[in-house]
Amino acid sequence: MATATQTAAPTLIGSVQRALRLLEAVSSHADGAPAKQLARETGLPLPTTYHLLRTLTHEGYLRREKGVFVLGDAAVRLAGGGAVQNRRIKIEDSLARWRDEIGVPVYFALYREGEIELVAVADTPSAPAVEEWADFRETGHAHAIGQCLLSQLDLKARQDHLDRHPVESITPYTVRNRRVLLDRLGGLGRMEPLVERQEYALGTVCAAIPITAGSAAAAMAISLPLHQEERLLPAVERLRTEIGRLFSSLAFSISI
Repeated sequence: MATATQTAAPTLIGSVQRALRLLEAVSSHADGAPAKQLARETGLPLPTTYHLLRTLTHEGYLRREKGVFVLGDAAVRLAGGGAVQNRRIKIEDSLARWRDEIGVPVYFALYREGEIELVAVADTPSAPAVEEWADFRETGHAHAIGQCLLSQLDLKARQDHLDRHPVESITPYTVRNRRVLLDRLGGLGRMEPLVERQEYALGTVCAAIPITAGSAAAAMAISLPLHQEERLLPAVERLRTEIGRLFSSLAFSISI
């Protein structure tokens, strides 16, 4: 004999399936569709269609406008979340490929809402990423990624960031004060790599290059042990070439 739970499960699954069919039907009409048309297209009884449409509208997945149903904000956010995830996967796949081809850890970061955000890192046990021993967000003045992102901001935005995250030495090689840092950032060429030697982590050298796409400030970076410093500039130039190829193929987006 079936238990109450076993009996109820198919009904619950069926309701979800019917709701999804309605969402798919609505999404196929750019200008929306009335309930009777949606019932015909999905093969659902009209009373069931009305019940599901009311529920989906209440939850924000649909919106009723002038007698027709269109996708609501919740459905749009759900679709947008999938697009964000797809872009993240593309970024991570690209970083992993460059890591393997160049043989260095590769980093991708954004400056978003006034903060440095390390979005993705690709490394290996034999070529590990730099350990985040001091918060990357608070020590942007000390590492190549942060300096590269700050270099893309206007002076007011840089000053605002440094007011919130003051310059302070975290190694003997860290930039000494705000004035020295601002002079360094102001003297950079538009697409010039920013090289940092042991300013964030002793025994490590890093290089970052700016990524200009849309209005967001973004950067790609690599790191190497100090004893391999001679590899740094050739590696970052190769990374720049690879990034250029990817942008030219329109296969990359930083809008995440």
